[in-house]
Amino acid sequence: MRLEFIYLPTRDLPGALSLYRDTLGFDELWREGELTVGLEIPGSEAALMLDGAAEPGSGPGPIFGVEHVDAWLADRHDALDVFMAPFDIPGGRLMGFRDAAGNHVYVMDQSAAQ
Repeated sequence: MRLEFIYLPTRDLPGALSLYRDTLGFDELWREGELTVGLEIPGSEAALMLDGAAEPGSGPGPIFGVEHVDAWLADRHDALDVFMAPFDIPGGRLMGFRDAAGNHVYVMDQSAAQ
């Protein structure tokens, strides 16, 4: 596992971009449509993902990358509090679970992009 993104769902993407890009100086890396933007976190290999199209029930949290989400989950399914079953995203798959404190943790792969 490797930390890929810090995920921040938002109802106000222009306001979030104003803060992180314009005020804090994070460089824009990519966009997925008009509602999701990746920003470089200075001094980090991980990026910030601002998502104005968040799935219902999703909250902020880390997104870790693995080779294949479904295989990763199959090895750990009974031990995780899964709130978001794996689903297709551009280039791969994404799923979410809660840790013991109720924090959201996401796992993704880019297997379709390879």
